Amino acid sequence: MLIEFHRAMLADRTRNAAFHEALRRLIVPGVTTVADIGCGTGLLALMASRLGARAVHCYEQGPVIELAARLARANRVRNLVFYPEHSTAILDPEPVDVVVSETLGNYAYEENVVETLRDARRFLRPGGTLVPRHIAQWVAPVATDRFQRELAAWDDVGYGLDFGLAKAMSLNNLYVRGIDPADLLGGIAAARQWDAVALGARAASVRQGEARWKAEAHGLAHGFALWWRCELVPGVTLATGPADPPTHWEQLYLPTLEPVALAPGDELALRVRSDSRAEGVRIRWQITHHRAADGSEHAQSLDMRKGDLGG
Repeated sequence: MLIEFHRAMLADRTRNAAFHEALRRLIVPGVTTVADIGCGTGLLALMASRLGARAVHCYEQGPVIELAARLARANRVRNLVFYPEHSTAILDPEPVDVVVSETLGNYAYEENVVETLRDARRFLRPGGTLVPRHIAQWVAPVATDRFQRELAAWDDVGYGLDFGLAKAMSLNNLYVRGIDPADLLGGIAAARQWDAVALGARAASVRQGEARWKAEAHGLAHGFALWWRCELVPGVTLATGPADPPTHWEQLYLPTLEPVALAPGDELALRVRSDSRAEGVRIRWQITHHRAADGSEHAQSLDMRKGDLGG
């Protein structure tokens, strides 16, 4: 059991406070019923109970559900019902008023939140509410070279050996890193939304989108920072951007194969495609640089499948 994974989540006060406020706004004491999908240690289910939920149904396929049940007993909470299954395997779920699911990752869709909440609509009574309800994904070019220098360690192996093939695999990958607004080319104002999805709707598991920038000065784009903003209920959001309150999630870094040297008037575009249908997530990205001086266009294409030793 990866207890440290759960400890990190429960230590995230920003996350916990946002979900608590969302539940507080929805639960009518003694009336509202709740399903906690992917309940983990049961924190959100216990919150719902303490806020007055009449009954809380907890779904979790991992062994941590045994700990959740013990924690419920230790806290003298008796209105939780536990199901040691993934929610998608439940054939005839108990109808509830609220479904809550914290199945988010550093990359928003890596824990199958789109697929899980699309299926979870069948758990709701008519007029019921899904939490969270919407995710928007953001991106900005990265000006600092510190992440790219880390990935270029293959260049310094020495002994007359060429590890260029291994370096190429490193660059065709996605990295969890703490990125500051000062790392961004143009600061936080350079952020662009490249994707948005209404959770619970018939949203595709293959997501794709594009962001564009026009250079106002000379600069180098060494890679791209990704983050997300999630609306739990109207007025309550969680976000993982460089300028947002810190959470246990961090930003993501998409490398370039080569830095993009921008001049005033140049156009930079990033196309992203992600597929969360399989275990984990697969991401492809294409960088296009249109030079204003001569009208030429240069592209770089990267794909996580190229960075997988098993691929």
